[in-house]
Amino acid sequence: MSEASRNTLISRSDPVLAGDSDPKPSVLPALGRLARGLSALFWGLPVALVVCVQAAKTDWLQPPLGIVAPVLATGLLVYGLWLLGTFQPQERIWIAALDRAKALALINMGLAPFLCWWYRMPWQPFYNAMVHLMIFTSLFFLFTVNPVLQRLAAMLPDETLRTETRVFTNINRGLLIASMTFLIGYFALLRVTQLPQVVIHFLVVWEYVGHWLTLFLVLLPTAMTMALIWKTKEVILSSVFGSES
Repeated sequence: MSEASRNTLISRSDPVLAGDSDPKPSVLPALGRLARGLSALFWGLPVALVVCVQAAKTDWLQPPLGIVAPVLATGLLVYGLWLLGTFQPQERIWIAALDRAKALALINMGLAPFLCWWYRMPWQPFYNAMVHLMIFTSLFFLFTVNPVLQRLAAMLPDETLRTETRVFTNINRGLLIASMTFLIGYFALLRVTQLPQVVIHFLVVWEYVGHWLTLFLVLLPTAMTMALIWKTKEVILSSVFGSES
């Protein structure tokens, strides 16, 4: 989208963001839902990460709370994306990016109960496969959230935000691709019966340090994504309150 068409889009449908001193009342509810959606995403990412990891590793909640908690945590992300979808619904590229993220968020919400079941019956191949699938869909969800933020920043009149979002989303996606590549390679090697001694030694070392490296490759893009969400929300709120001053 060119700069001229972007400014035309903003001035046509979002007078608050364009700096209109007298915004239409119909725009303010849309901006309010957008801000609430960003807040739900901001808090939903760490809550879902903590709750899902705890559900898979500890017996911190007894059923049915142990099943309901991950579903609610991942459902918060679905709710946040749904609120974002009420903003600029006529923009096809923006809505297409949102739809991809919402589809993965719904998949994660459906897979969330398997974390609790897998903790109690880790020997079940089906539960094992579902947890592995959720690991990849969660990483891919975070991967798709970054283009959503980039599309949103393109519709906001803040060049600094657009530049920062473009740079950090590229970094985030690179880290997430590295994480998924490592995990795919690791799970593939585990299913090979005969391996060279060097590869076996690598897998032994990975058992001790691999989860820390994977955690770093996941937490870093998660933190940067949260920072971009917070920055985007600040730009929206400052535009609204700035227009009222």
